Amino acid sequence: MPAQPRAADPSTRLVLDGVPRVGFYYDTQEREDTRARCPEDMPFPSCLRACLEYLGDGLGCHAIRQHNPRWGIGCGYAYLMGVTGIAFQLSWADGWHPDNAATWLIGNDPGEVFRRAFAAVGYETTGVTHGDLRRDGDDNDAIARQHIIQSIRDRGRPVIANGVIGPPEECLIAGYDEGGDVLIGWNFFQHHPDWSADLEFEPNGMFRKRHWFADTWSLMLIGDRTEQPDRKRVYREALEWDLDVMRTPTRMGRHNGIAAYDVWAEHLLRDEDFATDDLAALRDRFMTEHAAVSSVAEGRWYAAIFLAQAALDSGLNPSALYAAASCCAAESDLMMRVWGIVGGLGFEEREVRQLVDGEARRRIIPLVHEARDREAEAAEHIEKALSA
Repeated sequence: MPAQPRAADPSTRLVLDGVPRVGFYYDTQEREDTRARCPEDMPFPSCLRACLEYLGDGLGCHAIRQHNPRWGIGCGYAYLMGVTGIAFQLSWADGWHPDNAATWLIGNDPGEVFRRAFAAVGYETTGVTHGDLRRDGDDNDAIARQHIIQSIRDRGRPVIANGVIGPPEECLIAGYDEGGDVLIGWNFFQHHPDWSADLEFEPNGMFRKRHWFADTWSLMLIGDRTEQPDRKRVYREALEWDLDVMRTPTRMGRHNGIAAYDVWAEHLLRDEDFATDDLAALRDRFMTEHAAVSSVAEGRWYAAIFLAQAALDSGLNPSALYAAASCCAAESDLMMRVWGIVGGLGFEEREVRQLVDGEARRRIIPLVHEARDREAEAAEHIEKALSA
């Protein structure tokens, strides 16, 4: 069972003890409580993994030896990456848009990926959307505050929110202070210099955010646990969805899946886009490319783990799933070579300037094309597994 909430006066302040920290890998490696974790740079599956662990229903993690025996899953983060489709994501809007990796772009509507995740782990959820929070005529700030306080105080459950700090990516709200004027929790961007100036911090490192409503896009409220879903059905439905994610050429107005690799390569040939001394513009181009590399590097690595788990537990053709896993692992390795060309995984000015070099960009293009081919091959193997 999760640790009990602590508060002097729960109407004023309450913080849920023991909600696991989430954050980008470079940040978690500097923290004693998360140093043993593998990279978890995709906010939503990391936040949901942390919530499940807090609720005593963690899916498992070989690196830190924690799991709930009822699940029997070796890597909970990989499982969540797979059932949501995030492990197979690649989006590219025409031009340079660093938000191409946003979670909500995966589905046919912004809420689909979240619904799939909660169904796959056997929990009810209620979404409070951006439209709900901005409805004309309502006291929207008070409504959002009420949802958060009721979840934390009355149900003892963290809230997954989009935004609060930085871009509208997912974060964890684990407490509140001053009657809800201050939110407390973990956010992937809480130490980013662009968004941390107005923050305070709890002794354990959680952020304290005032004036949070304007930066909060939506809330996901965790409901009751349902009957444990049938594992074989979950894997089949997830793999059917993953195949759709890979093969649908456009989604949410952006190039998607296998089709996005060629668009990515074409953009790297646009020398005119890099012929500028405007560092902010160059950084947008770099971060767009960096987001694509990250999506494939981390996503396909966990896709390989998810496919290997499916080979063991889904009842589907294991040899086909292992072959698909091999393709995904090869894609991840190719992205490591891309990072080598720009000088590493960083995103400071030194790395940004490396991408300005036309020769460097042309060295990346065949690696992108090879990754595309491995993606297409992985899709064929998954289709074979599903048709057997």
